[in-house]
Amino acid sequence: MEIVYVYTKIRSEFGRQCNFSDRPAELHVDIIPDPILAEQFIEKNPVDIVVQVSNDMSEHEINTERFETETRGINHVEGGWPRDINPNDLEHTIRYRKKVEKDENYVYTLMQLGGLMEHCIKQNNAINIYEEYFEDQEETMERSEEPPSAKTINVFRDPNVIARTVSHLSWHPDQGRKLAISYCCQEFQKAAQMKNESYIWDMENLTTHEMVIKPVSPLMCLEYNPKDSHILAGGCYNGQIGYWDTRKGGQAVEMPAIEVGHRDPVYKIIWLQSKTGTDCFSTSTDGQVLWWDIRKMSEPVERLILDITKKDNPDIAYGGVSLEFEPTMPTKFMVGTEQGAIILGNRKGKLPAEKIVSTFTGHHGPVYALQRNPFYPKNFLTVGDWTARIWSEDLRDTSIIWTKYHMSNLTDGCWSPIRPFVFFTTKMDGTVDIWDLSFKHSDATLSIKVCDEALYSLRIQDNGRFLVCGSHLGKTTLLEFSSGFYTYQKNEKSLANAMFERETKREKILEARQREMRVKERAKSEQGKVVDQKVEDEEDTVEYKIAQAERAFFETIEQEKDRFKLEEPVDYRDTMSEEDDEVDDF
Repeated sequence: MEIVYVYTKIRSEFGRQCNFSDRPAELHVDIIPDPILAEQFIEKNPVDIVVQVSNDMSEHEINTERFETETRGINHVEGGWPRDINPNDLEHTIRYRKKVEKDENYVYTLMQLGGLMEHCIKQNNAINIYEEYFEDQEETMERSEEPPSAKTINVFRDPNVIARTVSHLSWHPDQGRKLAISYCCQEFQKAAQMKNESYIWDMENLTTHEMVIKPVSPLMCLEYNPKDSHILAGGCYNGQIGYWDTRKGGQAVEMPAIEVGHRDPVYKIIWLQSKTGTDCFSTSTDGQVLWWDIRKMSEPVERLILDITKKDNPDIAYGGVSLEFEPTMPTKFMVGTEQGAIILGNRKGKLPAEKIVSTFTGHHGPVYALQRNPFYPKNFLTVGDWTARIWSEDLRDTSIIWTKYHMSNLTDGCWSPIRPFVFFTTKMDGTVDIWDLSFKHSDATLSIKVCDEALYSLRIQDNGRFLVCGSHLGKTTLLEFSSGFYTYQKNEKSLANAMFERETKREKILEARQREMRVKERAKSEQGKVVDQKVEDEEDTVEYKIAQAERAFFETIEQEKDRFKLEEPVDYRDTMSEEDDEVDDF
């Protein structure tokens, strides 16, 4: 027999708190004063002592490094095999499968698992628990509520005492952690007094430059190698080409002799998409395009004279100011000239006549910027004189979209790498314009007054969030845009494609119409029917049709007025005399 006794205790007795009560003071120790210590007492009058109860603390600030995260996955090809089975041995695995299939519980287990899987599949088909509902409406609401804006993050100033113009900007290919800025005074009279150094800045340390690039002549352009971030290629004011390795210091690793390079300043240099990552090409106002391999810089690999007559005559060649190369089109390249023409080239051609494919003409001055749309390489942006233009390779005579003529000259421009509708331009009045073609075409979506002097260069980061622009007095301003400019919108790519196709089709129709009218005029002039030709041309013009429609409209109105007068009843009260009115009043 089991005897159980339960001990009970009141819950309030557990963890009983201390009870305090008041009581009079008690004397426990009485220490008599020591007369020896009393002799050492020194009286001070007055005595000021500052007492602070809290602990003394110091404050300091530090900029921590960014924590970079990455996502990794594991692909389990084989798993669940016993230890004595080698999964790489085909015979072992086949023998083990046959053994399992002969087991009595195999069919029962498979049917049970199949029922569970069927239930889960039906649930997934019924509802997607990972689906985000009303996602489009929330994004649209956020974009509409947030106005377009930009703020200045930092200003990089030229360390030189005499300020120089920021000639070119280049972001580091690895998430834009660094920025290479080349400085060059483009005024010939002042160029001799300027220093040659250019600088590389670290975005984590914005107070001072990280490295000094020391060329033999001021750099007009300086570009990072997209495959090797330690290599930079640059073009000098005296026409020389060189490349630098940041691991070996600020001096050029190799620079060819001046007689084998350009004869004028090198305005643009671009790295080519190749297996080795060592190929690049450059252009200058001397009318040449030179291809280089940095492994052998003694002479250019290839040379092209920008002669649109395709006679390879350097005396009538157009001077190159800007270059464009799209990696998805490795055989094509484009050159913007100081005469306002854009030359489309083909690297596959062996003869000069085959290398120059076609020419686009639309600017009154030098084409300072030339870039293909990252999403639609067939369409490209050009900046020159007082306007920016968007072209299509299918049209030669005219652009499909262009901005209005500004009061100040445009100096540079580029596309957004995130949104196909957005591009940026700089002007001589120190303003940066951000254009969003999905919003409006006539005016810029946002205009920012960066500085009082002229802006000559700009470059957008790969994430589309940060933009740098360089001024005439050596100031490089770092801007950060609001999320609307670098957030990809839904269906934006298809809308941009539809807009470019629509504008291209419209220009083709207008060109065909003009061509048709010219053919008609030529045929009529050959027949000698001058009078009939003028009448027919007048009838075909839009003004004549508008005048004819207005004439018919006003004739119809006059006819309706006459008909209304005939049908209107006579009001005899209007014919009453004044005497009758007086009598009626009386």
